[in-house]
Amino acid sequence: MKRRAVLVVAGAWLLGLAARPTRGQGDGEDPATSRIRGFYDSLLAVMKQADRLGIEGRYKKLAPVIGATFDLAAMTRIAVGPEWNTISPQLQSELVESFSRMTIATYANRFDGYSGERFEVEPRSEARSSGRIVHTKLLPSTGEPITLNYLMRGSGDSWKIVDVYLTGTISELATRRSEFSVILKAGGPAALVDSLRQQADKQLHTPNSSTDMGKR
Repeated sequence: MKRRAVLVVAGAWLLGLAARPTRGQGDGEDPATSRIRGFYDSLLAVMKQADRLGIEGRYKKLAPVIGATFDLAAMTRIAVGPEWNTISPQLQSELVESFSRMTIATYANRFDGYSGERFEVEPRSEARSSGRIVHTKLLPSTGEPITLNYLMRGSGDSWKIVDVYLTGTISELATRRSEFSVILKAGGPAALVDSLRQQADKQLHTPNSSTDMGKR
């Protein structure tokens, strides 16, 4: 099976916290899960047109969807960590821009076809002290389901992703923070901007040789 990897973000502090299921507003549909359902609908539509669209077409289709679904600015701050407050506003803006481009490019690169996959979203999100967790699964046409959970923050009908947990527990941004820390110590924020730009360029311009789920 191809690697239908998902991005995403920090939040390791969530592990072990007590949680309870909750509805969004009254008895209506949970707005956090509704946001994820909409994202998956758009993602599947792009997957089904992947060959016709090509990598650039997939990027253009996914960019507004990911921008509306992910809090990319918050994700950038979380991934950078405490050092964020010492970085100049100009470099902060460049980091958000380059992180956003890298994220979208990764989705465009990895979701490069359709072979009967489905996404399943649990109707109830879990309330956490730092937001809500939406539980989902990627159901391939063959093989075992893959758990993908999302940490979301917001209010009312406005909820956005701030973390993605592969297999339900592996935080994408926690891993990113570890990677970013090494780059920041070696070359500072400018070096991190360059690294993110290079990662995006590689995703957009290098043929996808292996896209099995879980590979970075």
